[in-house]
Amino acid sequence: MEGMTMEAAIVTGASSGIGCAVSRRLGALGYEVFGIGRDFGGEHFPEENVHPIVCDVLDTEKLCACVRQIAADHRVRILVNNAGVGYYGLHEELNPEKIKTLVRTNLEAPMILTQQLLRHLKKNKGYVINISSVTAQEANPRGCAYGATKAGLASFSRSLFAETRKYGVKVVTVYPDMTRTNLYRNADFREGEEAESYLLPEEVADAVEYALNQREGMIVTDISLSPQIRRIRRNAAHV
Repeated sequence: MEGMTMEAAIVTGASSGIGCAVSRRLGALGYEVFGIGRDFGGEHFPEENVHPIVCDVLDTEKLCACVRQIAADHRVRILVNNAGVGYYGLHEELNPEKIKTLVRTNLEAPMILTQQLLRHLKKNKGYVINISSVTAQEANPRGCAYGATKAGLASFSRSLFAETRKYGVKVVTVYPDMTRTNLYRNADFREGEEAESYLLPEEVADAVEYALNQREGMIVTDISLSPQIRRIRRNAAHV
């Protein structure tokens, strides 16, 4: 670890959407970025300091080994828990496997990753940035389980900040509304066609950058992002 100069960031769900946008933004800000994703396909980061790491966040043993190695070799200052999955519909129409996948991806993995890296983040007075959802703040018919996992993540953020703030750790929760990503691939709906009806992944990256730009000693703990209008349309793939 001697001689480390560039601060490092770890971002989950980095192969597409919000995670990809955040990884590229952090790279542009000068961080050595390790973007974790299940399958990067044809996605290539042009930035030399953004490194794709193929790993499923549900493979706990491999995930923990991966981040421990990164932390051993780099000065980790930022953890962005972004990986997420969504299953929608009447709750009775879900099944136990989908519910377990929701809980493990959206809540268990962020808590495990944070636990694995927390000593490093305390030492480096770093950031835990949890990408929650506007569904954490409201009732979610046809999305009960998904909303519950995101509300759990928000609750984890609040308690973690109360626990670690005296060590200089900053915990930020971002609550995006409907964003133009592939999150809704399992739903019978998606964002509207009008630009005013959805967020872009880059706009969530803007929020992450805003949180990082605050002066030392002041922290923005919660950031809610909404499009101007709320409108959805039927997902043709499920018609």
